[in-house]
Amino acid sequence: MTSVEVPKESADSQDSGPSGYAAARLRLLQEEARSGPPRRSALAELTDGWLNGLFAAGTADAGPGAARGIALVAVGGYGRGELSPRSDLDLLLLHDGGADPGAVAALADRIWYPVWDLGLALDHSVRTPAEARKTAADDLKVHLGLLDARHIAGDLGLTTGTRSAVLADWRNQAPKRLPELRELCEERAARHGELSHLLEPDLKEARGGLRDATALRAVAASWLADAPREGLAEARRTLLDVRDALHLTTGRATDRLTLQEQDQVAAELGLLDADTLLRQVYEAARTVAYAGDVTWREVGRVLRSRKARPRLRGLLGGQKAAVAERSPLAEGVVEHDGEVVLARAARPERDPVLPLRAAAAAAQAGLPLSLHAVRRIAAAAKPLPTPWPAEAREQLVTLLGAGRPTVQVWEALEAEGLITRLLPDWERVWCRPQRNAVHTWTVDRHLVETAVRAADLTRRVGRPDLLLVAALLHDIGKGWPGDHSVAGEIIARDVAARIGFDRADVAVLACLVRHHLLLVETATRRDLDDPATVRSVAEAVGSPGTLELLHALTEADALATGPAAWSSWRGSLVADLVKRVAAVLAGDEVEDPYAAGDAAPASAEEERLAVEAVRTGAPVVALRADSGGGALGGVGGEGGVGAVGSAGSGGSGGSAGAVGSAGDSAGEQAEPLGVELLVAVPEQGGVLPAVAGVLAMHRLTVRTAELRAVGLPEEMPGSVLMLQWRVAAEYGSLPQAARLRADLVRALDGSLDIAARLAERDAAYPRRRGTVAPPPRVTVASAGSRRATVIEVRAQDAPGLLHRIGRALEAAEVRVRSAHVSTLGANAVDAFYVTGADGAPLAGERAAGVARGVEEALRG
Repeated sequence: MTSVEVPKESADSQDSGPSGYAAARLRLLQEEARSGPPRRSALAELTDGWLNGLFAAGTADAGPGAARGIALVAVGGYGRGELSPRSDLDLLLLHDGGADPGAVAALADRIWYPVWDLGLALDHSVRTPAEARKTAADDLKVHLGLLDARHIAGDLGLTTGTRSAVLADWRNQAPKRLPELRELCEERAARHGELSHLLEPDLKEARGGLRDATALRAVAASWLADAPREGLAEARRTLLDVRDALHLTTGRATDRLTLQEQDQVAAELGLLDADTLLRQVYEAARTVAYAGDVTWREVGRVLRSRKARPRLRGLLGGQKAAVAERSPLAEGVVEHDGEVVLARAARPERDPVLPLRAAAAAAQAGLPLSLHAVRRIAAAAKPLPTPWPAEAREQLVTLLGAGRPTVQVWEALEAEGLITRLLPDWERVWCRPQRNAVHTWTVDRHLVETAVRAADLTRRVGRPDLLLVAALLHDIGKGWPGDHSVAGEIIARDVAARIGFDRADVAVLACLVRHHLLLVETATRRDLDDPATVRSVAEAVGSPGTLELLHALTEADALATGPAAWSSWRGSLVADLVKRVAAVLAGDEVEDPYAAGDAAPASAEEERLAVEAVRTGAPVVALRADSGGGALGGVGGEGGVGAVGSAGSGGSGGSAGAVGSAGDSAGEQAEPLGVELLVAVPEQGGVLPAVAGVLAMHRLTVRTAELRAVGLPEEMPGSVLMLQWRVAAEYGSLPQAARLRADLVRALDGSLDIAARLAERDAAYPRRRGTVAPPPRVTVASAGSRRATVIEVRAQDAPGLLHRIGRALEAAEVRVRSAHVSTLGANAVDAFYVTGADGAPLAGERAAGVARGVEEALRG
């Protein structure tokens, strides 16, 4: 470490009181040449000098010898000399009990108040050594802070004696305190998540953060176990440097690295961008977390052996205790004392498949790989030949198919660099952040999580090996510029050939990676009744076996992405698409429900609503549970009730009740998932923006939406637009169907100015600070449909977005045949099937003009 010298003028200025220290502190923090550990140490030394002066001034008032039997001690982070710009000062005023209590209190005030006057956060206490030890025995956090006690001023012997006693207590009580510490770490991780995957991580509290690094120091101080040292100090330094930069850029004592601060923090550290910053944070956090896993396993093993030793001695009558058994798991691999280790006869330097064999055996057994075993393999293992032998490929598939235990084994291999040796392309996705709130994990961890999810689906497919490898590789292109699916296809071909798949299997894996988003995007954004939609998917997939694999991969990918990426509704849409595509691949003809006319046939329920809408010439509104249960309420026509409900749910013959109101059990069950809203309206202009605007006005979040024309019985003229929405209240209860219908009637006849109402509401709420969303993008989907032009809108989700899109399409004088709205996290991806007034698709120039008009309306 660079030696630290406090500038002479800074030290001298401390005599003038807090203002002198504040000026010296400010100059130190503004020195661009000094950062990292040197600056933290210099700040601690500068603060030591100032506090020493305050202590000396306070004891001088009490007369000669007043400093005997009393000491000022730094504890916690300050005790370690790790002062960040906005760190708390953790101080203990220690006294031997012989001084007058009033004098001790007066001295404490002489020290604490100047600190408070400067606005510095202070964690302080006044105790005797006996009191300090008792408090530490009762409070684990106090004990941890005292382990880092450092003398600042006063009676050095008192500080040294207390510190030695506290350390002795810690070592004597380790069998009790270390399990408490482990439980504390686990509770904190459960609350704050994993630092190595969070988009807005807490550098201190999250798993793998500074608290965990401090806990590892405490374990080492117990002499019971020690953490792997390689890279740990550097990881800790990285996290402290990032926290320093965060304090300097925000001017606040914060440990949360929020999105809006990341670019500034990266610039402060001289890094390229926020992604580079996050990647460094993630790498450091993984080092700390992995060291913690290894250390806590060692602690558990030592404590178990200590408990077992007296019992064994009693059973054996003083004979030597038996050595833990070594149970064979695979060639060269055994289980020993709860871990997977190498057999004594193993020769990693002669066995290139041993790394994968050991990893697969560990994952299948649900056991961790021994640190010693992984390091021995990493130091001695020979590289695999190209292509891999069949055993190596089979062991990789076995590892991936183990399910949840795969994760800890994979992390152990990653920590020693073995994954990038086996799969060099992994380097680009390792610790790569995903700036999308829908994603829970970094790219590399998402790939492993997808394999974990795919392992549960292997019974559904004929080639589970291809499913598992595709799961591992499906996002491998995210480390390259351009469309990650296109780049990933190229990489997947290379990797699949390298690990020994034949040409046909390589082609299937490349297809799965290239089209891993095809099913879910088509199912949620395209009209499945359009034959062109189904045929295009069938052409891309090519065979029933590939379709089967792609279906399972789609589900595994979505489940591994996060809770917002998959639902029973999305699953049913994908399953419906797969069924239709399978029929095409089997040689069946695709039926066009619109072949006989402009409207699709309606279900029995939709027909009832449509007939009511035509009979009254007004909208009909029905609400029903999103889970597919009975309707919760329906209102139609001249105030009548649509026959859409079952008995007791607001159906035929009763008035529509408020959905989700107190005492409505169906509403209470359905509300967390949202409800389905059906609206039947005699075909006319302005329906889409009117309905969307009314929903936004009632603060209903649109999760999905579909719009289409439906057929009527032959004896009834005209056509009806059917809008099927899944909505949820932003807060509070959902409104009554009657209120929605009343406002919809007013919106359609022009007596309700929805745009003005929404503008007033937006103006009443100030904009919150946050990340700047990318601008909306509106495109014409190529070859989307033969019956209509598909306009695709990608934009930041916001109240009234669908209303604005609908108005823009109305202004373009196009007819919306169907709409498919999907919201994923903060992003809306909507597809609108539009035609001209003649019912034909738009010509190229006209379609491009409509897309530009919608985009300009959304940007304006």
